[in-house]
Amino acid sequence: MSDDIWLPFRTDEIEGLPEGPTYRYWDGAEEYPADPADCVLYVVPYMKGAETEVRPLPAMRSLRVVQTLTAGVDHILPSLPLLPDGVLLCNARGVHDASTAELALTLILSSLRGIPDFVRGQDREEWREGFRPALADRSVLIVGYGSVGAAIEDRLVPFELARVARVARRERDTARGVVHPISRLSELLPDADVVVLATPLTGTTKGLVNADFLARMKDGALLVNVARGAVVDTQALLAEVKTGRITAALDVTAPEPLPAGHPLWHAPGVLVTPHVGGATSAFEPRAKRLLAAQVNRFVLGEPMENVMVNSGA
Repeated sequence: MSDDIWLPFRTDEIEGLPEGPTYRYWDGAEEYPADPADCVLYVVPYMKGAETEVRPLPAMRSLRVVQTLTAGVDHILPSLPLLPDGVLLCNARGVHDASTAELALTLILSSLRGIPDFVRGQDREEWREGFRPALADRSVLIVGYGSVGAAIEDRLVPFELARVARVARRERDTARGVVHPISRLSELLPDADVVVLATPLTGTTKGLVNADFLARMKDGALLVNVARGAVVDTQALLAEVKTGRITAALDVTAPEPLPAGHPLWHAPGVLVTPHVGGATSAFEPRAKRLLAAQVNRFVLGEPMENVMVNSGA
């Protein structure tokens, strides 16, 4: 038996990996690179689908750490009961901050300034003039203020906003201002021109954006979801946008992938992108730096970072 570390990158692509472990390259292929029972640290392949990503887990009887390359770990959580006690589940906090924050800003600006309508006009060779809302002087509410939420606010700062409100699980102070507890969400919603969802998917946040949440949003407000599709009740959102009272920009949907013929594709005032928040050139260098640091901690017996769950605890 050997102490294998499974990586979705080849070792010559990652600088700073320590000597000692046996590295196995696996990026979701049908055949495993070695016996999963020998794997002690499993780095989950990125964007290969939950079924593929969790497939080797039941056979990983020596496993001590699961490292995702996503900020969310909801796709791994259902497999935790299959793992040995004490396995650490670590996320990729920090890897997707820049890319996801860029997309959130893109979705906000594109929706407010009517970019989808201009693209349709270009396709038809139509000159579509008109007055559009600006981001300047708007109020933004960020729901979920971890590293991604903070990165989104960093990119909003130059746009001359009226104010930014922040909501997370617990109240705390930051350099930019207070983060309100989620219990205050209902009173903050009516003042927000733009509501950005950047929260992880948990039992608390699943279906958080329901009919009541949407009804509390002000007339003309924009909902932006770069979190997880299941944070939003799709049927409630469809009912609301069909009235024209609010609009939405969604990088994630429920269901996902969004099937052909689904009403969200053509819902009025809805912009859809296919879950591309983290899929940019910024991903690989940040992912590889994280993996090198985490593997070094593991080999040296140092505490792992970004620990989300300890199985069996």
